Amino acid sequence: MSLVLLGINHNTAPVDVRERLAIPTEQLAEATRSLIHQPGIREGLILSTCNRVELVADMDLDVAAAAQPDLRGFLQEYFSLQPAAIEPHLYEFREREAVRHLFRVASSLDSMVVGEPQILGQVKESYTVAREVGAVSTNLERLLQSAFTVAKRIRNETEIGSSSVSIASVAVDLAHKIFGSLKGKQVLLIGAGKMSELAARHLIAQGASQILVANRTPERAQKLAAEFHGLAVPFADLHSHAPKADIILTSTGAREFIFTREQAQQILHRRKGRPVFFIDIAVPRDIDPEANKVDGAFVYDIDDLQQVAAANMAERGKEAAAAEQIISNEVDRFHQRLQSLDAVPAILALQQHSEQLRLAELDRARNKLAALTPEQQAAVEQLTRSLMNKFLHAPLTGLRQSAHLGDVEAMKAIRKLFSREE
Repeated sequence: MSLVLLGINHNTAPVDVRERLAIPTEQLAEATRSLIHQPGIREGLILSTCNRVELVADMDLDVAAAAQPDLRGFLQEYFSLQPAAIEPHLYEFREREAVRHLFRVASSLDSMVVGEPQILGQVKESYTVAREVGAVSTNLERLLQSAFTVAKRIRNETEIGSSSVSIASVAVDLAHKIFGSLKGKQVLLIGAGKMSELAARHLIAQGASQILVANRTPERAQKLAAEFHGLAVPFADLHSHAPKADIILTSTGAREFIFTREQAQQILHRRKGRPVFFIDIAVPRDIDPEANKVDGAFVYDIDDLQQVAAANMAERGKEAAAAEQIISNEVDRFHQRLQSLDAVPAILALQQHSEQLRLAELDRARNKLAALTPEQQAAVEQLTRSLMNKFLHAPLTGLRQSAHLGDVEAMKAIRKLFSREE
């Protein structure tokens, strides 16, 4: 296998460059076909997400120079880009380092948010498309199956994905700790910004039921409420609706507190002591910090959520170190398996060639051996076979050991020394 990986990602290219190379899901099959039709590419795969576009190819480097694979040229031609537009942002890995990179990508160690689970599904989706169009068969099949195994092992053996690192997901985790279960809980959104919308999506995904939306612009409130199959309420009436909500999420541009300590006490009184969770992601803050002193009121502002997210990210960093060690070990194992597989054809060829030589020599001596009894001829047969096996023992053992150790140069030397041409 001659493996090459070429790509850009969030670390090497800004979004305006990445979006020019992005491939929609419905066009991925056609793009993959175009890739493997390039000269010198035996197998290929394209991974395209919002944060990366990568080409993975098993290349035939024995073709004539004029037909050498050109992944850079493919990118430029397929996306109609000048070299200067993408060349500064490209990275390229070959062989062992390409394997390591793909393992890290599938395990989400190369993601913008380390430990996020989506990337493995995206790699699997690219793999499925590539298989369907005949772009993945033997070598990339082994590589990708190994990548999936490594990603699963890291999920099982580390805690890299166990802690939340986004504001929205941290808020949901805290809500779980307060209520135990979010099933049937009601949410009041005050403000219709993107972050509050994202947090609401997380809450609903975890079982929250009715969504109430209050916004100074009624049309925006109605639009967001319709998206969640919820109910828009007049902004002026939000305090009368607040006691209905178990979770109140605020994200407005108000210059004064929307909820004071006294108003929080009134909400808890009307809820008859049932707790309420205030998620304040507004700057300036919408909720008086003193409200946190009210029994049954749990108030978290944007700084609180960011501190939890940062602590969780640091914890993921510790787990990432353990994951990197797993990947290093798995890269070694993968290459040992590759070398072992690479040694098999050489071993078979050497055995077959030696057997042909033995049979040819016996045939040349057949007239001289004609006078021997069947028992004596059988003894000669056994003798020649035994001599040949003993002669082959050292080179075959050397091939197997070199393959196990990944000693490519030693394998080449043994092959050259005992090749049929020689």
